[in-house]
Amino acid sequence: MRKKYDAVVIGTGQAGPSLAARLSKAEMTVAIVERKMFGGTCVNTGCIPTKALVASARAAYIARRGGDYGVKIGGPVTVDMKQVKERKDTIVRHSREGVENWLKKMERCTVYQGHARFEAARTVRVDDELLEAEKVFINVGARAATPPLPGLEQVQYLTNSSMMEIDFLPRHLIVIGGSYVGLEFAQMYRRFGSEVTVVEKDRRLIPRDDEDVSREVQQILESESVRVLLNAECMAVGQRGADVAVKLDCGQESREVVGSHLLLAVGRRPNTDELGLEAAGIAVDSGGYIIVDDQLRTNVPGVWALGDCNGKGAFTHTSYNDYEIVAANLLDNDPRRVSDRIPAYALYIDPALGRAGMTEAEVRQSGRKALIGKRSMDRVSRAVEKGQAQGFMKVLVDADSKQILGAAILGVEGDEVIHSLLDAMYAKAPYTVVQRAVHIHPTVSELIPTMLGELKPLE
Repeated sequence: MRKKYDAVVIGTGQAGPSLAARLSKAEMTVAIVERKMFGGTCVNTGCIPTKALVASARAAYIARRGGDYGVKIGGPVTVDMKQVKERKDTIVRHSREGVENWLKKMERCTVYQGHARFEAARTVRVDDELLEAEKVFINVGARAATPPLPGLEQVQYLTNSSMMEIDFLPRHLIVIGGSYVGLEFAQMYRRFGSEVTVVEKDRRLIPRDDEDVSREVQQILESESVRVLLNAECMAVGQRGADVAVKLDCGQESREVVGSHLLLAVGRRPNTDELGLEAAGIAVDSGGYIIVDDQLRTNVPGVWALGDCNGKGAFTHTSYNDYEIVAANLLDNDPRRVSDRIPAYALYIDPALGRAGMTEAEVRQSGRKALIGKRSMDRVSRAVEKGQAQGFMKVLVDADSKQILGAAILGVEGDEVIHSLLDAMYAKAPYTVVQRAVHIHPTVSELIPTMLGELKPLE
C-alpha cells in the first residue's frame, strides 16, 4: 500500500521525535519509523542506562569510603547486581515508553514499527507499506563497532548494548578500548566489585584529549585498582578454558591478560548499511556516514541526515542540536549551521571530565598566541570538602582577542562547571567577563575567575 505524507522521519533517537513534533505543529503530516526500541541509543543502551549504573557504582564506592567521612557502616558493602539492573531497567523503561506514547498521541503523526528501506529518493518501504514524502529525515544512529581482532569469532564478547543485560558480577572484566565508553564501564564495574583490566592500543588513554588529562585520568582509575595496559598494537584473543585471553603484542614474548569476560569498546559505526541508500542515490563516506552539508542536507534534494549517522557528532546533545538546526532552517527562517557548534563533551568517570573547545595541543598546532591557566583540584576547597580532590582545571585564551579557546575540567562536578566557560565562548565574550564575575562560595565554579586571573603565556 502506498501512502503520502509531507515528511517521513526514520528513527526515534534524540533528533527524530522532536523534529516530528515541530513538523506536526507546522501542520504537516508526518510518518515516523522505528524498527526496534523507541528513544534510540541514549535511552536504551547509552546515556540514560549507563549513568544509572554509574550512580549505583558511586553509591557502592561512597558506602565503602564511609569511614573517611566519619560514618561507620557495619559489615562489608555488597552489591546486588540484579537489583542494580532492575533499577536501571525501570529508568530506561519510563524514558522509552515516554517517547513512544508521545509519538503515538501526536497529532498528524503516524508511527510505523518496522525496518525502513529506501526504494527511491523520497520513497521508503516499511514492510508492506510504501511511504512517500517531499521531505525525508534520516535519524538512524550508530552501533558498536567490532574490530578485526584475530580469534574474535572464537570467543564470546560484550558491547555497550549487551552489557545492559548483565545482572551478575563478572569476576574479571577485560575492556578493550581506553576511551570514553570503555573507561566508564571499567570504573563502574571495578566499583561493583569486579577485577578490571583496560587494554588500549595507543600509548595513552583518551588520545583525543591532552597528555596531562590522559595521565590524570589513568591515575584516577589506577587509584581504584583498575589495571591499565597501553601500547597494545597487535592484539589477538582466544579461549583459555572457560576464560578469554587477550594477547597484546606480536611475537612470542607477547604480554597477555586472562579474564572471565571481554568488553569491546573501540568505537561506533553508523546504522546506514541496510537502508537502501544506493537506491536513493544518497552519498556516504568510506566509514558509511551519510555526507551532509553545513545545514545537514544530503546530496539528494529533500533528504536530510541527523544524529550519529552523519558523522558530525557522536553525542545526544549534538543530535538534538541537529534537530534544532534543521527545524530553524526549515520552519523559522533562521539559517543555523553545524559549523557554529563548539565541540563539548564529558567523560563520566568519577570525578568527571568536562571538555569544551580546543585542546591545548590544538591551540599549539594553530600557532596562535595564547594564554593558559591551570589549577589543581586540591586547591579547590569545595573538592577538598567533598573528599574528592583529584584532577585539575585548565583554560586556554586567545592572547589577542581575549576570547576563550578551550577548557578541560577534570574533577568533582566538572561536567557541570564546564558550562560557565562554554556559555562565554558562545557569547564570544572576553575572558575578563567571567574573571570579574562574583561566583558563590563554596563552589567549584568560584575558582574559574581565580584561574582566569592567573593566566600565563603558552610557551
